[in-house]
Amino acid sequence: MGNGFKVTMNEYLPLRDVVFNTLRQAILKGELEPGERLMEIQLSERLGVSRTPIREAIRKLELEGLVLMIPRKGAEVAKISETSLREVLEVRRSLEELAAELACQRIAESELLDLEEAEAAFAEAIGKGDPMEIAESDEHYHDLIYQATGNSRLVQILNNLREQMYRYRLEYIKDEDKRQILIVEHEHILRALKNHDIQDAKGAVRGHIDNQQLTVSQNIREKEER
Repeated sequence: MGNGFKVTMNEYLPLRDVVFNTLRQAILKGELEPGERLMEIQLSERLGVSRTPIREAIRKLELEGLVLMIPRKGAEVAKISETSLREVLEVRRSLEELAAELACQRIAESELLDLEEAEAAFAEAIGKGDPMEIAESDEHYHDLIYQATGNSRLVQILNNLREQMYRYRLEYIKDEDKRQILIVEHEHILRALKNHDIQDAKGAVRGHIDNQQLTVSQNIREKEER
């Protein structure tokens, strides 16, 4: 079973939610790997909680599509599939284009400066090569664009989609050949926003997501062939 994750108690949350968040993060970050079985007894010993909140968390994770119930085997971490990747990205592509369009119209000078700083931090993280740091700085860069839309509903939906993308993004970032392309794509988006050029910004975002889909699909296929 993957290392590193444990329950961090939170006085404001019921235990079942804490257990759910812990297991969810462990799956999203790959500490619990696709195909790995989720044994209630082991997890309850490991996390120091009874089996009831574990069972409730597993049921909720199944609803999210992160866990599969296999007849006569029990629960296991859902494998990363091309179909679910495509579904998430089809929705995300449209919403990211909408975010780019609104940000073009609404982004303030101070927000553009923040975005420039975020892009520099992203390039620095790529220079260091730590996948988690790259993922976090990438997330921060996109967050700033979302915030610049001034549309809280859109931000909420994009954040939810991003969580569903977490496993795929780590797959993408692990591919070192693609990291320089990411920098170029981010700079293109930034330039379009500075120029308030809606068509250019939407095209840059579309290309950014299409490349992600190509690479991750290829990685999934290669894994399945092994």
